[in-house]
Amino acid sequence: MNNTFQETKHIPVIEDLKLQDIPYGTKQRFFLHIVSDGMGMPVYLPIIVAKGTEDGPVLGLTAAVHGNELNGIPVVQRIMHEIDVSKLRGTVVGIPVSNVPSLLRRTRRFLDGNDLNHLMPGKPDGNVSQVYAWRLVERVIRYFNYLIDLHTASQGRINSYYIRADMVNPTTRQLAILQNPKIILHNPPSDGTLRGAANELGIHAITLEVGNPATFQRGMIRDGLTGIHNVLHYLDMLHSQIDEPVEPPVICKNSHWMYSDEGGFLSVLPEVGSFVKKGQPIATMRNVFGDVIKEYTAPEDGVVIGKEVNPVNQTGGRMLHLGIPGIP
Repeated sequence: MNNTFQETKHIPVIEDLKLQDIPYGTKQRFFLHIVSDGMGMPVYLPIIVAKGTEDGPVLGLTAAVHGNELNGIPVVQRIMHEIDVSKLRGTVVGIPVSNVPSLLRRTRRFLDGNDLNHLMPGKPDGNVSQVYAWRLVERVIRYFNYLIDLHTASQGRINSYYIRADMVNPTTRQLAILQNPKIILHNPPSDGTLRGAANELGIHAITLEVGNPATFQRGMIRDGLTGIHNVLHYLDMLHSQIDEPVEPPVICKNSHWMYSDEGGFLSVLPEVGSFVKKGQPIATMRNVFGDVIKEYTAPEDGVVIGKEVNPVNQTGGRMLHLGIPGIP
């Protein structure tokens, strides 16, 4: 079976993802006309579809819902290239860039300043970001049975390789564990995210946090690929073997950010993924003259999910994302 993309002089433009019209045993690329810009020019959503030789689950992979979160893009690109459709059962749909306008502007937020991942599933007659979100969900996402949504930390912060998932749901729990993350955060998806919108449609969905913004990190990308291959095997879509983790993940029943109550130049001490004890120093704040004006300590035992790395920190700025280990 030919495993290469179908030769075309141009990529077909579609208005809706009609998976039933795609031939079995093929890979196809599409541009979905999702909205138009201020000059009436079309904005295209790139979509890659790998359809196996027999019916099965539909697994969706989305990246760059925030325009500066890039690590997920090569994960989607590479997994779609690696899939052998002659051995595939079901369909894998990859969207390497979900938020096209923000990627082109190298920004996290959408054109109107809204966070696309806080207003899902959007509105068909809403504002600029709401319409984009609604069409993404209505024309693409709703066709999935499973969703892995790839993100990174936001600007000025770094993340461990971790998962957000509803750990009470047996299916999403298993999808999360198969990613071989350092940390899994129990996070029910009723929060306006793409994962939450998918859940409302009956789609089993997890959020995969793949490192840091505005860069490609080879190790993180490789870990993301391993996790998706594990899922394809678990769903009986491709036969391989489960790549077991070196050590089990730390499961957190909840988490919270620590915020500064002074402004100045911030240094956060613990590394991401490390454990801290209650009372342990975790950050110092200095004034413009270099004097230490405040020292912060951990309010309780926990694990560092992410942290601020931009030293300039105003009063009320984020410092450290602390996960609280425990079974939800």
